[in-house]
Amino acid sequence: MALYCIGDIQGCDSALQRLLERIDFSPSRDTVYLLGDLVNRGPESAAVLRRCMAAEGALACLLGNHDLHLLAAAHGARKISRRDTLADVLQAPDRDALLDWLRQKPLARLHTHAGEPLLMVHAGVLPDWSADDTLARAAEVHAVLRGPDLPQFLPHMYGNTPERWSDALTGTERLRVIVNALTRLRFCTPDGAMDFDSTESAAAAPPGLMPWFDVPGRQSADTLVAFGHWSTLGWMDRPRLLGLDTGCVWGGCLSAVRFGATLAERECLQVRCAQAQQPG
Repeated sequence: MALYCIGDIQGCDSALQRLLERIDFSPSRDTVYLLGDLVNRGPESAAVLRRCMAAEGALACLLGNHDLHLLAAAHGARKISRRDTLADVLQAPDRDALLDWLRQKPLARLHTHAGEPLLMVHAGVLPDWSADDTLARAAEVHAVLRGPDLPQFLPHMYGNTPERWSDALTGTERLRVIVNALTRLRFCTPDGAMDFDSTESAAAAPPGLMPWFDVPGRQSADTLVAFGHWSTLGWMDRPRLLGLDTGCVWGGCLSAVRFGATLAERECLQVRCAQAQQPG
């Protein structure tokens, strides 16, 4: 059995198919974790979801901000923008099945490989959160997403406040901070206040901000964290950090990492992608 992680697909099913062929993916043998943003911006969102549903278990997904946007749009809690490419899902004959499958997916996953933990999120982990904290917080949102209160929650999911975590937070504010951290985070202050205005690369951090993974004393620093979301960051491979969004939808690459006997043994495999949209 081989273990892989793949970065943001964003509706580029043809690229996903080519990458799966490149890694010689076998659903009966291999496990592939997709790090969120399965849909939107690319031309084949419904095809991506159907592929993942057909390979349930072998293609294990978590949710990103674009996946949550699809759920919100489907429930009338978010308007479709001119850059969205979600019509093939929203108008599909199997729309209900696709959306119900998607809402069952978590916002974080943990996989133990050769006795070592691999924590997977779409965007980031707040500095105060350990790996166990991250999974517990994600589970709070997961319970709402797959439960009867989803339609009531989605209109309140959006917003940039509160900007930092507190154990005292309750209700929708608590859930919003968790969603923002796990699906939108790039930069924050040294004490963990999130910023959502900046999308530059890590090397161009605005004054007073730093990439979430560089905050001193980060509680998850002893765990390998794999994430996507940050296309201007590109491929990042540090001993305890893997960034896998390499801008597939913008004409970059779709990237996978293949782990060997240990998490430290790993290689990058990529396919070039047709540009589906212009950045901006």
